[in-house]
Amino acid sequence: MPSIFREPDIALAYEYLPGAAPVVVFCPGYASDMHGTKGLALEADCRARGQAMLRFDYAGHGQSGGDFLEGSIGAWAADAAHILQNLVPAQPVVLVGSSMGGWIALLLARTMARQLVGLVLIAPAADFTEALVRPSLTPAQLAELHGKGVLYQASEYGAPLPLTLKFLDEGARHLLLGGKIGVRCPVTILHGMRDEAVPWQHSLRTAEALESEAVKLIFVKDGDHRLSRPADLALLRAAVAGLPPA
Repeated sequence: MPSIFREPDIALAYEYLPGAAPVVVFCPGYASDMHGTKGLALEADCRARGQAMLRFDYAGHGQSGGDFLEGSIGAWAADAAHILQNLVPAQPVVLVGSSMGGWIALLLARTMARQLVGLVLIAPAADFTEALVRPSLTPAQLAELHGKGVLYQASEYGAPLPLTLKFLDEGARHLLLGGKIGVRCPVTILHGMRDEAVPWQHSLRTAEALESEAVKLIFVKDGDHRLSRPADLALLRAAVAGLPPA
């Protein structure tokens, strides 16, 4: 597995598929990785049409080094930016972000105007530390978080997920939804209306904040947070394939 270093002792794993521009870049979600269903489905499509694709793992995720508990939105966005700057420094790109990866894709997009062909966001969780997580915590959970520095919360997708105080507090430095998001490229947002992690209304707020007028919202009434069923993946693949060429 190829890797690149941002921190001297943390190898960031990635997979790069050479091909035609624009390069499809997949930003995975919180505690997810580049080998998830959506990333692999997009890679299969890119391979079939000869298009370039870049997948990667943030530090502490998947096959990358580092400690997940030391991570934060800022650090993981810096990981993504470092990988892009070193592997696709000038190529046109399409950023695809899932959940937290949608927040990271939006952070990246603000500084990539010349490269960015389009954005495809799946249940984008911009500002979720302040907008969704903090308000949901009970006084007892907040006390545990401040006392221990980490809180483990049940997840329907597997083992309990850790939430660190560092992650929660650091997220406040990267909020986007309090004003306009300086992204003017075409944007497609997919969101399941049965999403229990990120309410579909959050995508409306995100769409309103984007400066781009070329924003499409696609709501899947019976869709969950992951949007990984065959029909959901078909929507995602069509959204990426439908963006204009570089």
